[in-house]
Amino acid sequence: MDDSYALSGRPRCNAQQATNLHHYRVRLFYMVLDKQLVELNNRFTEGNTELLLCMACLNPSDSFLAFDKEKLIRLAQFYPSDFSPSDFSPSDLIALSNQLDTYIFDMRSDNHFLQLKGVGGLAEKMVQKRKNVIFPLVYKLVKLALILPIATATVERAFSGMKIIKNRLRNRMGDQWINDCLVTFIEKEVFDTIDNETIIQRYQGMTPRQEQL
Repeated sequence: MDDSYALSGRPRCNAQQATNLHHYRVRLFYMVLDKQLVELNNRFTEGNTELLLCMACLNPSDSFLAFDKEKLIRLAQFYPSDFSPSDFSPSDLIALSNQLDTYIFDMRSDNHFLQLKGVGGLAEKMVQKRKNVIFPLVYKLVKLALILPIATATVERAFSGMKIIKNRLRNRMGDQWINDCLVTFIEKEVFDTIDNETIIQRYQGMTPRQEQL
């Protein structure tokens, strides 16, 4: 690795002298890392990063070590319409703040919640112990933390599927046709379980009116 690296196709007299180690570390390894960082920064914006950090505060591992009251209130502020029909008035923020103080004390003093490892287990245990009734606003935060990753992944899958289905050769597809194609593409695992003979019989039994619809 300490030998000089020779660029192919270029005169060696004009080439910049560099060792093999320098070439593979700086010109290849670091370049790949930079491209990955750019891709991650484009995917995880400042707002998304803050949202993920706030959601992580609900993690019950190690006796709720990651709990942060201010970040959880910030998480609620991201979704004001999900908390109150009055557009998340200041009184709701005060109510959530009070619930969080009581909630973390209750969780850490209850042995049923000390061995939990994830937000999913926390939500299940809260329902079992009726904590969702005692702390409704906190439980709503827990539900948001469970729903948001799934909803985001579903939307990304839909847009990725749209780019594949509606290409330059099929750029004039109608809304209904593209919706039908997207359903079969996104839920292909479900459609793979349906026998081809069943589909054939389904179409053979359709009336002309049903075929048009």
